[in-house]
Amino acid sequence: MTTELTVTGMSCGHCEKAVTGALKSVPGVQDVRVDLQGGTATVQGEADPQALIAAVAEEGYGAQVRG
Repeated sequence: MTTELTVTGMSCGHCEKAVTGALKSVPGVQDVRVDLQGGTATVQGEADPQALIAAVAEEGYGAQVRG
């Protein structure tokens, strides 16, 4: 399963790493790709979308499921 997120508040490589790490810590996540320029994150795996959003929010960024 693939979940696409729109992530707000990322401005640099550190932000990208923080969001990637937060998403990878969610149970069920197999792979994460964060696009800093596009403001998106693509998550592979059987993770709860609300858990993904909460993990990103804990790092201080906004997130919502795309589509």
